[in-house]
This record gives sequence, structure tokens and C-alpha cells, in this order.
Amino acid sequence: MTDNATDDPREKIKKAIESGDTNWLLEKAGELHGHYCPGLAYGVRAAYRAVTDLGVHSTGMEEVVAIVETNNCFTDGIQFVTGCSFGNNAMLFRDLGKTAVTLSKRSGEGVRVVVDMDSETLAKREPEAMALFQKVVAERKGNEEDSINLRQLWRRASFNTLDVPDAELLKVQPVTIELPSYAPILASTRCSVCGENVMESRIRMKNGRPVCLICSGQEYYELSGIGIKGRCGTE
Repeated sequence: MTDNATDDPREKIKKAIESGDTNWLLEKAGELHGHYCPGLAYGVRAAYRAVTDLGVHSTGMEEVVAIVETNNCFTDGIQFVTGCSFGNNAMLFRDLGKTAVTLSKRSGEGVRVVVDMDSETLAKREPEAMALFQKVVAERKGNEEDSINLRQLWRRASFNTLDVPDAELLKVQPVTIELPSYAPILASTRCSVCGENVMESRIRMKNGRPVCLICSGQEYYELSGIGIKGRCGTE
């Protein structure tokens, strides 16, 4: 343990939220996401608004839960600022394709924030960046120079997004929701076929022996860029 370590690894993030330093939040969220883009900035803005409206900070123990409605760049901004992630069971995913998040206390008191900026409006604000995005990302064309230029333009567009007034970017609605129970602590069982340890809730019995979903040949679910879909364990 280093001398400057604290019991709260999110202390700097909390201070940035309390001081309204969204520039720093976006800079650090970029370290998680790998690049800067308006979608990441939207996530930072939406999460910052939700956290400040609710007056909460997450310790990653499910006392605060975020429900995201899309699985793209936006979600990394939400994870970084709120501290809610799939790994700490404080993030739920609803495959609705909306750039929106609901942040809720365990009591069910929450706020839903929707980003109300469409691609046409963004194109008017950042025409050069959007044109290059279409070429490099959407069409998978362009060369290395195009990619470098896009990263520079995308960074500028991302930080410009921080200056857009809330009224022009976000729709905010207080909500009361019912959250699922705390995530259970589950034991692991070794698959009798592949020999790998498996969460017991994902074990199936085959010929009287415990097997994982892949070895059982049963369907399991996969989240990719196109959403959630089922896959057969034998694929």
C-alpha cells in the first residue's frame, strides 16, 4: 500500500463532483473509455446531473444503483462518475437503445436523465468531426491520418459538450422505482467436463453430473454492440 492511499479510492472523483469540475471528470473517464467522444461526454453530464440531484456517492456496495438503457460510449461515462458498474452489481442494463440513465437510492428514490441531443443537432455543432466520424467509424474507411484527426476533433467536440446548458442537452425527471434485491453471494462448482469453476447459478446437471452452460449445450446470453442475444452452448 502506498503512503498516499486512502480507504476511499473515489475520493478525488467525489471532490470533482462536489466542485463541479466536469472537465476533470471527462478527462479521467477518457482513461477508462480509451478515447474522447460526445457519447462519453453525454454520460459524464447525465451522471453528474443525477448524482448531484440525488446527493449521493457510491461505494460500490449497491447502496446506489444505475440503470442504463444503452450499451455504448455513454455507459462508460455513467460508470466512471456514478461508481456504479457491472462488476460491483450496482449497474443494470435495459436493452432499450435510449441514451438515458436512472440513478436510484436503495429506497427507490431516483432520477432519470435522458440525453436530448440527436445526431443532426450534433452534426450542426460539430460538422467536421461528424463527417470524419461517418467516414472512419460508421463506414470503416479512411487512413491512419484520418483516425488521428478524428481523435483530435472528437476530443474537442467532447469538451465542447460540457458547455451546452442542461436545458438544451438533458431531460430530468424524479422517479420512484423498485430495485432488485442485493446480489446474492454464490458458491462456485467445478464443471465435470471442462474442469472450470462456475457460479452455481449457471451450473446445469447432465447425466447426473454438474456442467457449465457451454458444456451442457444449453442457451446462454451474450451482450455485444448490437444488444443482448441468446447463443447455444455448443457454438
